[in-house]
Amino acid sequence: MTEATKNNTRPQPLPRDAFVQFRPMPTRWMDNDVYGHVNNVVYYSYFDTAVNAFLVENGLLDITGSEVVGLVAETGCSYFESVAFPDALETGLAVTRLGRSSVTYRIGVFREGAPRAAAQGHFVHVYVARESGRPATIPDHVRAALSTLQANET
Repeated sequence: MTEATKNNTRPQPLPRDAFVQFRPMPTRWMDNDVYGHVNNVVYYSYFDTAVNAFLVENGLLDITGSEVVGLVAETGCSYFESVAFPDALETGLAVTRLGRSSVTYRIGVFREGAPRAAAQGHFVHVYVARESGRPATIPDHVRAALSTLQANET
């Protein structure tokens, strides 16, 4: 249960400074639904791309060879305004919790240059040994890189 749910309040869109890293996230024609905006499930694809691009680009994940991998255990998203193809988007990424075997990311979807998120959510990776599927400690080099994304709780 989120803090907003406990307090019976709706989350508010976060500003850019609630995120540590940004990346372009282009919309595609197929992202739009019959209502003319990006369908809600597509945001989860943006989340997955933002997180895994960071891991791959920083040498933290070998898609076919890493012995320890992060599996998605939980996601959530709040929507504040519609976006649609051909909008240019950016995803903001931050780490809000770095545990022994799990990490929680904060992810925002912004119109390019916008001061506040159009949508935002969280994404939890639980690290497991690839072969056994059993929980594993986040490798030290991965932990060190993830710590560079840590942000103050907003």
